[in-house]
Amino acid sequence: IETNELTKHYGERIVAVDWLTLRVRRGEVYGFLGPNGAGKTTTLRMLLGLVRPSSGDAEVLGKRPGTADGLARVGAMIETPAFYPFLSGRDNLRVLAGHAGVSEERIAPALDEVELTGRAGDKFATYSLGMKQRLGVAAALLKDPELLILDEPTNGLDPAGMAEMRSLIRAIGHGRRPVL
Repeated sequence: IETNELTKHYGERIVAVDWLTLRVRRGEVYGFLGPNGAGKTTTLRMLLGLVRPSSGDAEVLGKRPGTADGLARVGAMIETPAFYPFLSGRDNLRVLAGHAGVSEERIAPALDEVELTGRAGDKFATYSLGMKQRLGVAAALLKDPELLILDEPTNGLDPAGMAEMRSLIRAIGHGRRPVL
């Protein structure tokens, strides 16, 4: 990921992101820290092509944000993951795989990577908040992406859950793919 003076204004008064220049290389785990309203989610949305910058440039995996060939190589979880409560974790991933054109053979490795294999057959409604976050990460991993973008993956977790999620993110990023 590379940005150069990336900026986003909403109207004339609100500056959500102001001249952000950064570089995230393969294998790095990079995190944004800041208070609510600091522009973290807006930046991630710009990197995914969901929001157009007001000015500046960005490149994700050598492509402009939002291009189909670039997005095919990116897995993302923006804000709180939403799934069908009456479906199992595995079945929710089946639905997503079908819509994304991803082989169902990717479901088991994604569940295994986030350590949810043992509860994959349980309904999403029975999952703890930490398990719901893990399923969101599994969904982002379905395409076996080169880059993983996660927006507040520890949001709402207790201290032990935060530590587990941070360990999971480090393990995912270790030599395999950059994580933002």
